[in-house]
Amino acid sequence: MSDILYHRNPEYIPRVAAVHDMCGYGKCSLTAAIPILSAAGCDVCPVPTALFSAHTRYPVFTFHDTTPILNDYLDAWQKEGVELDGVYSGFLGAAEQVEIIKRLYREYPNVLRLVDPVMGDGGKMYPTYTAEMCQAMGTLADGADILLPNLTEASILTGLPYEGQNIDDNKVDAILEALLEMGAKNVVLKGIDHEDGRIRNFVASADQGVEHKTQLVHEKLPFMVHGTGDAFASALIGAVMAGRDLAESARVAGEFVRHAMISTQHQPDHERRGVSFELNLGELTDLVE
Repeated sequence: MSDILYHRNPEYIPRVAAVHDMCGYGKCSLTAAIPILSAAGCDVCPVPTALFSAHTRYPVFTFHDTTPILNDYLDAWQKEGVELDGVYSGFLGAAEQVEIIKRLYREYPNVLRLVDPVMGDGGKMYPTYTAEMCQAMGTLADGADILLPNLTEASILTGLPYEGQNIDDNKVDAILEALLEMGAKNVVLKGIDHEDGRIRNFVASADQGVEHKTQLVHEKLPFMVHGTGDAFASALIGAVMAGRDLAESARVAGEFVRHAMISTQHQPDHERRGVSFELNLGELTDLVE
């Protein structure tokens, strides 16, 4: 069993800053983080890193970088005495926004640092990302209480080659070891697929070492939808903030996403629109009842 990272007071609602983009259409980033973390009993404070009309899987989308407004935004939080228990970062609009996250770390030194290094998938960077942005994102690994990369992002962070989703345990260990050596305290590596009808995620900690990693296995559904990574990360963090240990939180998140995908297949345009988790939010609310 992995360590419990947050000890929940049942009478207190923890406050988490969600540093993500906002998409007007398409289920991802803040449109996933806000409802999912709220269902898990968290007070979500958005820090919008960019505004999109739709996510980048659509052929037409508008993009607005919010970097110029963010320091004033956080200045106002300081003046109002906003308190935080966690900082959950994801998709960034510019390399400079890494400094915004580090500012939050300086001003809230006791928060949990929850880093989903959203940069790409399927061996490719997302279209708004640059090598400079990826390099800056990598600096957030050092000191992260939880680092949540998929295999593409792990390759970008570590410099190890992306070899597809079907990798053996030795390769998993090498990736986990490299990520922990970057300074992450705990790593959740997502999306290993041995093409046997199952998806595997792995949890490892710096304290216990890669040899004591935990493997979580989930049924693989015969279709894909956009936004499952954001839903998984948000549900995992919600479970952590509900007082579950990290391995159990990863299990909860994996099953939440699987159940949400089952709900999603009945929705129009579901492959592009994204994962429809609304009917399954009760699974997360049950964590704090």
